[in-house]
Parts: sequence; structure tokens; C-alpha cells
Amino acid sequence: MRPLDATWRYCSNATNHQVCNWLVEANDTMDRCWSCRLNQVIPNLNEGKNLTLWGRMESAKRRMLNTLYQLGLTPETDPTKSDALAFRFMADNGDYSEGALGSPVYTGHERGVITINLSEADAGARETLREAMNEPYRSLLGHFRHEIGHYFWDQLIRAGHWLNEYRALFGDEREDYQAALSRYYASPIDEEWNQHFISAYASSHPWEDWAESWAHYLHMFDGLETAHAQGFRLGEHTMESPLQTDAKGLAIGPWSPDYPEFESMVSDWQRLTVALNAMNRSMGLSDVYPFSLTPAVVEKLDFVHRVINDL
Repeated sequence: MRPLDATWRYCSNATNHQVCNWLVEANDTMDRCWSCRLNQVIPNLNEGKNLTLWGRMESAKRRMLNTLYQLGLTPETDPTKSDALAFRFMADNGDYSEGALGSPVYTGHERGVITINLSEADAGARETLREAMNEPYRSLLGHFRHEIGHYFWDQLIRAGHWLNEYRALFGDEREDYQAALSRYYASPIDEEWNQHFISAYASSHPWEDWAESWAHYLHMFDGLETAHAQGFRLGEHTMESPLQTDAKGLAIGPWSPDYPEFESMVSDWQRLTVALNAMNRSMGLSDVYPFSLTPAVVEKLDFVHRVINDL
């Protein structure tokens, strides 16, 4: 690793395990960066390829967190608060403290704590599951973006002024969640789901519809920001600086593309994804973007856009 000046030092997960590339202020009493401090549980690093898989988890988590801060979204990070964000990266049959022993491990969110099964960082295992569940898209980063969507539903929608509009668009979240999921997995998927939902899973319950739409908005935002950074020209719209920072280099505000309406953002996104799919096909690969943005889906994404920009 390259030497740093006296202001910063490497996160201990970088020096000890080579799974982090973020920094800690030199006078900070903690040895881990603020991303790594969010971890409640990590896998046993002495077993198999857990260290490699954990490294992939951390990389996806940092990218998700970076996008949140570019959007001006600040999760609660004080572990003493009831809504503090935290992560558990756990393997099936793993031996964990804090009563976390259990098999299998289910990826999900509960009261600020996001749990992700370590197998999702294994490309082979993830692809096998994607095929078994007949999903066109499944990625580790997608899991992080989906689960953080549940976290921000609690923060932004549950008791706020958006709740009635949310229910009008996504449905009533008071519907029995476990019963809804049981019906979803037990019944054939409605062939018309893609007219109203971004994914089949989004049709299972209003909470999942929100989380899938939220994750997709983050896909769009990060994809367009990356295209901008790489010099792509999309339509006639100009994108401003992708990141505003304070004197310490930390994000202080959202990246604000110069889109007069959300529909303009959708237009540029569709231009970009058509090009990306064509490029993948020219290389003999599957489409990088196997989604369809129908009017109903765009309306939900626009709702996410307005909620975020209302902060």
C-alpha cells in the first residue's frame, strides 16, 4: 500500500485482511473506517474461501454506501440508536457469537440490521440460484441496494407524509407479509407482472415492490454517474459534477444531473442500456440490462426520485 500523509491512515481491514480501501482519520480512536464499523457479524475467516467472499461483500457494500452519500442519504450509524444501520455477513452452518448460529442464513432486513448470506458473493452459487429462481438478474450489489431500500422505507415512508401516495402506487403494506410471500412462491407467476412491476419478486408484496424499485433507481443513478465519469454523451442533457465534498473530501450533497423532469433521466438511461446490451451481445454475453420500464414502473421510480430529492 502507498504511504499516506499524517492526516489519514488505512482501515485495519485493509492492513490486516486486504478487504477495504477506505481511510481513517489519523486522530480517530477507532481503527476501522466508518463502512467497516457498521459490521455486526463477519464470517469465520479461517474457513475455506470466506476471506475472499467477505472481501467481495465489503466492496459491494462500499459502493452502495458511496451512492447513498452522493444522493444525500445519511443512514443512522450510531450503534446506540434503535434505527442504526448494521450488517451481518453470515455463512450457512457458520458458528457465530451473539446467538446468531443458524442454518440456513436468509438474506433480509430487520430493524436496521441487514443480513446477507455469504454464498451471494460466490458467483457460481449465485448463478445457480438465479437459474433455479428464473431470475433475469441477480447480483451482490443488487442485494445491498434492495435491502437498504427496506431500511429507508422505515426512515422515509413509514410515518412520513409520503405514506398515502406510497400506498396508492405500491399497495397497502399492512397486508400479511409472510402470507404474501407464501402465495408468491407457491403459485405460478402472473405472466403480466412486467406490466406493473420492475421484477417478478416485486409483485409479491408492497414492501418488496418498493425495495425493488428503490434498488433499480440506485442502478440508474450509479450507471448514469459512471457513464458521465467515463465521458459518455447521453441525449442533450448535461450532468453536473458527480460529487460535492467538504474540506475532508467527504460527500456533503447529492449529485444533481441537469434533468428538468424524471422522464429525461429515464430517456438517457434507456439510451445507455440499449448501447450496453448491444455491446454485450457483440461479445456473446447476456444482456446487462434485462428489464422493461413500462409506464407503471416509471411512475414508481419517479416516486422514489421525488422522495429522495425531497430531503
